Amino acid sequence: MVSHGAPGDTFWDLVRQGAEDAAQKDNIELRYSSNPEVPEQANLIQNAIDSGVDGIAMTMSNSQALGPAAQKAVDAGIPVVGLNAGMTDYQNYGMSGFFGQDETVAGTKAGERLAAEGAQDVLCVIHEQGNSSQEARCAGVAQGLGKKVENLYVNGMDLTSVNSTLQAKLAQDPNIDWVMGLNAAVSMTIADAAASANSAAKIATFDTNAQLMDAIRTGKIQFAIDQQPYLQGYMAVDSLWLAHRNGTTVGGGRPVYTGPSFVDSSNVEVIAEAVKEGLR
Repeated sequence: MVSHGAPGDTFWDLVRQGAEDAAQKDNIELRYSSNPEVPEQANLIQNAIDSGVDGIAMTMSNSQALGPAAQKAVDAGIPVVGLNAGMTDYQNYGMSGFFGQDETVAGTKAGERLAAEGAQDVLCVIHEQGNSSQEARCAGVAQGLGKKVENLYVNGMDLTSVNSTLQAKLAQDPNIDWVMGLNAAVSMTIADAAASANSAAKIATFDTNAQLMDAIRTGKIQFAIDQQPYLQGYMAVDSLWLAHRNGTTVGGGRPVYTGPSFVDSSNVEVIAEAVKEGLR
C-alpha cells in the first residue's frame, strides 16, 4: 500500500490499521509506505514494482502525476486498486477497483447541509495544495450551497501556521459565518483560531478522529462528514487477496463507496463507540 498520507495524521493511521487487519486476516505480508509529496509517492510505487509485489493499493491525490506509475505496475502484471483519492480517474490507468467516496458528491452534501443551516459566507480551507480531491470537496460545497465559496490555502503539516492564518482571516472578515475544514486535525485548529479571533463563525469538517467526537459533543465542531478510512484500507487489501485467490473483482471494476455520512450531535455517541474500537 502506497498513500499520500502525512506523518502523524490520524486519518492515515486508520487507513493503515484497516489494511493491516485485512492482511492479518488474509495471512499476507503488507508493506505500507507513504509520502505527501507526489514525486516521492511515485518513487514508492516504482519501488513496489521493482520489488515484484503481488498487488498494489494506492491513492492518487494527483492523477496526472501518479496515474502513469499505476499504469507501469499494471503493464508489469501487478494488479492495482485505488483508495481514498483518484475515483474519477483510476480506470484510465488500468486499476481494477476503487474504495472511497466521490469527493464532489460529499462536498455537495456538505454544501446542502450548510444551506439548510442558513450559511451565507463560507470559507473552505484546503490544507494540501494541488490535491484534486480537496479541490473537488470545496467545489462541491459551493455547488450544494448554491453560491460562491472562498477557498483558503494553508499548510496542513504546520498547524501553528494554520492557526495564525485563520486567526488573521477571521479577524479581517467578520462576515464569514461558516468555515469548512477538510481534515479533523486542521479543523480543530480552525476552531481554536476562531475562538482566539472572537469570531462567531461555526466550524464543520470532513473526516473524523477521537478528539473530534468531544468537539461535536460540546458544539466546538457542528458536524463532520465521514468516509470511513479504516474500511477503505481494509477493503483495498482484501480485494487484492480475493482477486488473487478467487479471481473475484470486488465492485466489478466500479467504485465501492465508503461514504459520505454525517456525524453530528444526533449520532455522535454511536460513532464514538466505533472510534474507540479503531474502526472509524
